[in-house]
Amino acid sequence: MSASKNFTRKEFLQTSALGIAAVFFGSSFTSLLSPEDKPYFNLKPIGRQFSLDGYYIWCSSPIWGEDGKVHLFYSRWKKEKGMGGWLNGSEICRAEANSPFDKFEHKQIILTPRGEGFWDATTCHNPLIKKVGKEYLLFFMGTSNGKTNTKRIGLATSKSLDGEWTRPDQPLLLPGKEGSWDDHCTTNPAFVKGNDGKYWLFYKSWNTHEYETQKGPIRGNRKYGLAKSNSPFGPYEKVSENPVIDFSSLPNNVQLEDAFVWKQKGKFHMVARDMGFFNHEYGLHLTTKDGIHWTKPEIAYLNMKSYITEPTPPKNLNRFGRLERPMLLLDKDGETPKFLFGATQGGEFETSTTFVFEILKS
Repeated sequence: MSASKNFTRKEFLQTSALGIAAVFFGSSFTSLLSPEDKPYFNLKPIGRQFSLDGYYIWCSSPIWGEDGKVHLFYSRWKKEKGMGGWLNGSEICRAEANSPFDKFEHKQIILTPRGEGFWDATTCHNPLIKKVGKEYLLFFMGTSNGKTNTKRIGLATSKSLDGEWTRPDQPLLLPGKEGSWDDHCTTNPAFVKGNDGKYWLFYKSWNTHEYETQKGPIRGNRKYGLAKSNSPFGPYEKVSENPVIDFSSLPNNVQLEDAFVWKQKGKFHMVARDMGFFNHEYGLHLTTKDGIHWTKPEIAYLNMKSYITEPTPPKNLNRFGRLERPMLLLDKDGETPKFLFGATQGGEFETSTTFVFEILKS
């Protein structure tokens, strides 16, 4: 059973009303929520901790280094390409800070598009940094022609955060066969070791025919699938022909993206960007015990104006005010969420930056 089957249309309409209320009540909205409707994360904004003149920054994946610093794997592309430049010209880099409370400093370029003939010829995006044993794993997405239907998840590896990265000749996970729910692409990797001893790789995809024929501001319905492997390096095998998270039975083309998964006290959690369950500015929080059957989403975090007040952005930043690509920096126990990292438009260079929140105990 997918997540969409665990709640009723009435419940969906009630949650949608919460999103409408947020628009009218703004930053005072949290005080109006009943305890069960308050965000899962109690957040204290730290600020825009990383920005670069001349670049859009996206996909901020943090990890504690052996040096005690926080290493941030992020994607960037040149400002002149505009917000859509990530699809044809993004590269993955590494930045450092002494702690999440300090500003990050760019250190090195990790992966760049390799040019014609490669599966990651035109972009390197969606970095997710993990450590298994003594090996660092950098999951990412590449495209071969700058179009969404060539998005593929890959895996680069290294013995150190600043060392040489072994780059894959082939993608780690391919789309499904033509006509399947995931025949368009594989993207937005989320990775965790399961309670079955296997390594779980969650991925986002959608159906090409829907994407090409639907009308409206958002075409296609983004769902999540799960693939497993006995080794973190693969090969990964999909657990089912069906997605494990699917909101397509709900009205208004509800969906989600940008998932991050972690294990805490024997249960698996997901934080993701809402695409219409409550609204398009919130984050979602879901849990599972087996990776397949997920709970009804709850609010993970609110829109940015619920936490901070910033100047009105230029008109080209029409996604201003929402936190995307949510990523967690866990405590050194490897389980407890301590900081929420995300990408959001705005900042002094009028592009997009990394924004960091401290996660307070409720």
